[in-house]
Amino acid sequence: MNRADVMRLFIVISESYPAFDTSPENEERHLKYLRDIPFEVAIQNVEQHIMTNKFYPTIAEIRGRLGEQIERDRLRAETAGYFAEREAARQRACPPPLGWKEDILERLRKS
Repeated sequence: MNRADVMRLFIVISESYPAFDTSPENEERHLKYLRDIPFEVAIQNVEQHIMTNKFYPTIAEIRGRLGEQIERDRLRAETAGYFAEREAARQRACPPPLGWKEDILERLRKS
């Protein structure tokens, strides 16, 4: 997010929470901690917060669970890769030779 995004976010927040501090100092603090968050994620979190909370959102609530979302996406991609490998292995698989199972069972009985 950039300064203009933080100001847009402040407008949305202050429309629902008139007591929200829109001072330049607060704007600077929000910019510092929200710089790495996409505006779309922040606005979505703020809108969800407005629908469910009577107090204005903190920086942590505006950030949301982006770290968890990133980790969840990473795990989802890793899992998809694992299943793709399993499917490729299944395609290459072939049944054992005829009599293989019986031969092993016979060897085990003799032991």
